[in-house]
Amino acid sequence: MRGEQEFIDGLYARVDALRGDTETSVADALAQGNTPMQARLERDILVAERSGLLAALNAVDGSLCFGRIDLASGVSHHIGRIGLRTEDEARTPILIDWRAEVARPFYLATGHTPMGLRRRRHISTSGRTVTALHDEILDLGDQERTGHEDPSGDAVLLAALNSARTGRMGDIVQTIQAEQDEIIRAPHRGVLVVEGGPGTGKTAVALHRAAYLLYEHRELLAKRAVLIVGPNPAFLGYIGEVLPSLGETGVLLATVGELFPGVRAKAADTPEAAAVKGRADMAEVLAAVVRDRQALPDPVIAIEHDREILMLDDGLVGVARDRTRSARLPHNAAREYFEGHILNTLTDMVAERIGTDPYDGTNLLDPSDITQIRDDLAENPEVWSAIDRLWPLLTPQRVVADFLAEPEGYLSAADAAAVRRPMTRAWTVADVPLLDEAAELLGEDDRVARLRADRERETQIAYAQGVLDVSYASRTYEFDDKHDEDSEVLSAHDIIDAERFAERQEEDDHRSAAERAAADRTWAFGHIIVDEAQELSPMAWRLLMRRSPTRSMTLVGDPAQTSEAAGVGSWSGILRPYVEDRWEHTRLGVNYRTPAEIMELAAAVVRAENPGFEPPSSVRSTGVRPWIRATDDLPGAVAKAVGELTPAEGRLAVIAPRDLHRRLAAHLDGVTADAEPDLTRTVVLLDPRQAKGLEFDSVLVVEPGRYGTSDLYVALTRATQRLGILHTGPLPAGLVG
Repeated sequence: MRGEQEFIDGLYARVDALRGDTETSVADALAQGNTPMQARLERDILVAERSGLLAALNAVDGSLCFGRIDLASGVSHHIGRIGLRTEDEARTPILIDWRAEVARPFYLATGHTPMGLRRRRHISTSGRTVTALHDEILDLGDQERTGHEDPSGDAVLLAALNSARTGRMGDIVQTIQAEQDEIIRAPHRGVLVVEGGPGTGKTAVALHRAAYLLYEHRELLAKRAVLIVGPNPAFLGYIGEVLPSLGETGVLLATVGELFPGVRAKAADTPEAAAVKGRADMAEVLAAVVRDRQALPDPVIAIEHDREILMLDDGLVGVARDRTRSARLPHNAAREYFEGHILNTLTDMVAERIGTDPYDGTNLLDPSDITQIRDDLAENPEVWSAIDRLWPLLTPQRVVADFLAEPEGYLSAADAAAVRRPMTRAWTVADVPLLDEAAELLGEDDRVARLRADRERETQIAYAQGVLDVSYASRTYEFDDKHDEDSEVLSAHDIIDAERFAERQEEDDHRSAAERAAADRTWAFGHIIVDEAQELSPMAWRLLMRRSPTRSMTLVGDPAQTSEAAGVGSWSGILRPYVEDRWEHTRLGVNYRTPAEIMELAAAVVRAENPGFEPPSSVRSTGVRPWIRATDDLPGAVAKAVGELTPAEGRLAVIAPRDLHRRLAAHLDGVTADAEPDLTRTVVLLDPRQAKGLEFDSVLVVEPGRYGTSDLYVALTRATQRLGILHTGPLPAGLVG
């Protein structure tokens, strides 16, 4: 191992030098500058240039280099998380990025198809120390032996599968399998559906696909960003370190409840309410709610103007409303047209009263008189009060809150009862697609935005002028002090004025693309990855499709694990409204997480309802069978089982119905209920839906008879080593006997 250790030592020496150079350069930039604006500009530019490098270097404290491929031609390449080159003119590769095409044989080559390789070496490290080498001979005619040969080629994979969990998902960059590599490197455009049962690595594949796309299409995706949508905050925390460990930070991770700027919805609806809110026809319901806010007088609105009364009846307003609607603009954007129609109508009334010749009926007013009348009306508060009643400016929050407070008239009695709630309640996850739909229906009165932009610009110009004045005063004092009145040195005033100086600062938005996208509801992402995609409602899909006008998406999930009442469940049901049949489907069929003994039990639960069900095939067996026990003392039995199942290293999950959490937590040291679970703790308490996408060394499932089939299937398949089941009530059919 000496040769590989020397290579690793050299790599880390290079990385340490790069990291030191980068941090020193940033520190120097922060210390420079004569004004706050100049210092900020220099800092932001340098950080933007260096951030990608810093992210990569700070993430390589794991296995920077994990493999080597020896070609039949005699050339060898080391494979790692990032690519590094020499600093000379040749720029010779030292370490090959795992995403580069030349690295692909490391994942795909076999003895039958060696892809030009003689040998493949897996390098295991602990920190910066090489701990093991595993060589696979791909050219059977090669007689050279190193003493590190691995006949099966599975030692590294099995070691990773059997290792203790940490509460955070690790990357699989060292152990990507051939079927996974094909998906990771699939073309960027179009919709790709990745289906797979529990433990097939579909989430890890999706994350590595994001890293690959950012590598392969850097220029495009660095501008547009990648969005990864997960089922809950605990899941996003669980996967949050994977992409940084691969040197990628240009990604926005969010739940559906976080995809409306200014709202972070975590509360859950009842299953009945979520099902109603998630239906596709809610788009029509909200459109009707908005149309009903475009009111008619009942029966008239009286406006006092110039000591006379102007009467707006439903006929006159109806004409203005119909003409405004014919423009087919969103509600708020159309308001300007409605205002114009109403002002014109009122102007005609006044002009007819004061300008008509009583003898022949001709109008005696000229165009300037008409303009003056209209301007006077536009300054009348009663006119604007009437317009606000007839065509109010609305916010998405107001529209949705009003609808949920009084849904009668738009929904059936049963559906209205399911969704009705006070306006003071917090937003739920199922509300966010409704807010997004309302925002689409309303649009924005851009006059407000333009006014706000003008005010901000005036503030920037004033600030820039202050900076220039300080600079000029400082330069003048220096010249006076030196009696250098004839100096030809230019000052800032000679080069740029305040308006242009402010423009330069406006143009430089140094937020990352992901940060800008998080604040912009209309952002179009370069690629979207959705995990547990089968759980999203039709309304949630409308939200996501707006974020992906190019339909560049990777959807990951398993219809057999659909548990949300509003979930679409089938891929064709999700995609047909948007791309018809223009999508690709692939399936992962190998279970890397769940031992065969546990998978057999989980499959029996599903087969009790669906006899033709075929689970993914487990790659390993532990020899430890799951156990099932009845008890009369559930908290005591859970505490005892936790002591029995908790691994010496790794994590244990207790999965139980939510209404039991407080009772159980009282008997478990360090475990809290009703809080966001900390997955890094040795023991965590979850409900089945919180456990989606997660994995633990050991799992204890409590009261399985109270779960639906899909929820129970999820709960039973979270363990990598051991599974226990406790119950006081009847068992589901698949677990009996």
